[in-house]
Amino acid sequence: MTHTHMYRQQLWILLRPRSVLLLLLLLPSLLGESEELGAKVVWGPSGMNDRRTIDLDQGWEFMQKGITKLKNLLEGLPETQFISEDYIMLYTTIYNMCTQKPPHDYSQQLYDKYKESFEEYITSMVLPSLREKHDEFMLRELVQRSLPPLNEVGLTCFRDLVYKELYAKVRDAVISLIDQEREGEQIDRALLKNVLDIFVEIGMGLMDRYESDFEASLLEDTAAYYSRKASSWILEDSCPDYMLKAEECLKRERDRVSHYLHSSSEPKLLEKVQHELLSVYANQLLEKEHSGCHALLRDDKVEDLSRMFRLFSKIPRGLDPVANIFKQHVTAEGTSLVKQAEDAASNKKAEKKDVVGPQEQVFVRKVIELHDKYLAYVNDCFQNHTLFHKALKEAFEVFCNKGVGGSSSAELLATFCDNILKKGGSEKLSDEAIEETLEKVVKLLAYISDKDLFAEFYRKKLARRLLFDKSANDDHERSILTKLKQQCGGQFTSKMEGMVTDLTLARENQTSFEEYLSNNPNANPGIDLTVTVLTTGFWPSYKSFDLNLPAEMVRCVEVFKEFYQTKTKHRKLTWIYSLGTCNIIGKFEPKTMELIVTTYQASALLLFNTSERLSYSEIMNQLNLSDDDIVRLLHSLSCAKYKILNKEPNTKTILSTDHFEFNAKFTDKMRRIKIPLPPVDEKKKVIEDVDKDRRYAIDASIVRIMKSRKVLGHQQLVMECVEQLGRMFKPDFKAIKKRIEDLITRDYLERDKDNPNLFRYLA
Repeated sequence: MTHTHMYRQQLWILLRPRSVLLLLLLLPSLLGESEELGAKVVWGPSGMNDRRTIDLDQGWEFMQKGITKLKNLLEGLPETQFISEDYIMLYTTIYNMCTQKPPHDYSQQLYDKYKESFEEYITSMVLPSLREKHDEFMLRELVQRSLPPLNEVGLTCFRDLVYKELYAKVRDAVISLIDQEREGEQIDRALLKNVLDIFVEIGMGLMDRYESDFEASLLEDTAAYYSRKASSWILEDSCPDYMLKAEECLKRERDRVSHYLHSSSEPKLLEKVQHELLSVYANQLLEKEHSGCHALLRDDKVEDLSRMFRLFSKIPRGLDPVANIFKQHVTAEGTSLVKQAEDAASNKKAEKKDVVGPQEQVFVRKVIELHDKYLAYVNDCFQNHTLFHKALKEAFEVFCNKGVGGSSSAELLATFCDNILKKGGSEKLSDEAIEETLEKVVKLLAYISDKDLFAEFYRKKLARRLLFDKSANDDHERSILTKLKQQCGGQFTSKMEGMVTDLTLARENQTSFEEYLSNNPNANPGIDLTVTVLTTGFWPSYKSFDLNLPAEMVRCVEVFKEFYQTKTKHRKLTWIYSLGTCNIIGKFEPKTMELIVTTYQASALLLFNTSERLSYSEIMNQLNLSDDDIVRLLHSLSCAKYKILNKEPNTKTILSTDHFEFNAKFTDKMRRIKIPLPPVDEKKKVIEDVDKDRRYAIDASIVRIMKSRKVLGHQQLVMECVEQLGRMFKPDFKAIKKRIEDLITRDYLERDKDNPNLFRYLA
């Protein structure tokens, strides 16, 4: 530490605040030249006792010369510059006069005289000079006259004598320059920065002067300026052009703050601009006929939509109308797809084709593409905002729950999956594409209210793929089940997972059966036999009629029963002949052929080994099948592509009076043919099964709720039941009411005697 620095520290301790302020203003360069002073003189506490007393008049006369010299320098009059010795003499004189023992301590008197000097200088020189100037010239004079650093005394005088008279003119001049800059003119930003610093400094540490004397008027002017601009732009410009201008204006206002306005002005200034440019004209802008939000969505204007999000996200509730228009647009697009598919289905019905076909597959594919497109909008343009996710969800829920051509969306989705996962499906995709598509289907499932209906249709189709070896890839089957489990919970997929596991166990079981046959020569079924053992609870329910099997097949069944009893004695086997297939050899006059048929068809054909001609009723009695099954069976053998049986009379419909004979002259270019048996339309049965399951689910939900609540009103019970079951299906209020009545009759609940809308749980 040098001696000069030591002296400076001692001065701060010894001098009173007022004398420090006085020194700071009169001798602004003193501290800056401390090193030069330190080289010439060394001050210390010991020298302070050896000095003579200076009286007020003598001291002030000496100071007056210094003040006059400073005024001349400030006014640019001819005067020699202060040298180090001048500074030291002035400094020492003030120091001594402020630290003399009473009654010679002249701190207060010096302070008052200094203030009078300052006021006299401002009144006689500064104010007249400022009054002569206007606009930008006045601002330059003001900056020049503000005597940095303005300390407390200087500021007080400056505020009372200069600022109060001129701040309104200064403010108006500054705002006028800002408006000129907004119109594209070049202005002196550094000048504005210096002027606005005066407004800040006048507050002496507070922002009240800046805010009330300048900022409030700036904000008012800004609002008026942009209100004028917006009123003309909204009429002249398209929505994208308007938004470009608005974004540019906001950018420039931020730029203004960074260059000359105080940082605290930024949020207030931007709020004004956003209000005038966006809030006031929000609806008008968004609903512009050829360029509004609808048009931007229609024309895929991704960049403009991103800008719209950025702008409207900054104003209160600004995104609500944008999200609403987005929802309307997506709903309209989806509903249009449904109508197209409906029209195509109507045309197909006119052609009497009543199966889910390629048109429905195209519909699901288009819905997936629509979802991909607008999900990308939500993630990119709308920055993953929850409001737009909600809008997308609500839009898709509207049209994804509409049926097409008599098929529910749940069935269409299940059929679409089946087409991808089965061998020979119309969708030829790579493994990666299949995985990606399945992922998207599961996302769509989230929008479908009847998830339980989808599950049942999917389970039926999965069963056919697994049992008839039509599944293209086991990994894909397991993959979609994993995705469904994540989306809908473990209960949703438990049966399906059981089916896949069952089939693996069935293969192992078949291997054990073959080993059993090779180890037991006496247990010979006579023909090759493959049995798939399934767990009843996992699989869809199938009709298990007691079909009268041909003798050749009865032996097979007996042998397998004996084998199965060696494995377990606690399980009962129920044979589902409707799912069986059989390969039989047909000896026709032209050539011998192999026929691939169902167990039903095989049983019917084998009857003709012992009879030349059989009537409808004889076949029905011998096979022990229902009318519907017999009609379907005989139609496939006598009226379809392959006429293995001849029918009398030779018509296309099966009647109970018909007679049938073996067609010995039948031939085909192939030696091995598959004779299809038209599947029973299971849609009605699936819906019935789902309705039955729903009744159980509603019962269980009501009992769960009442068990925990004990007493509950009707309305609340219904609402809680809907909330509990909503993940799988939307229960009908009438159905819930009906189930409540049923549970009352079964003594699970009772009505309150005084209030019939109140229920009590009966333990």
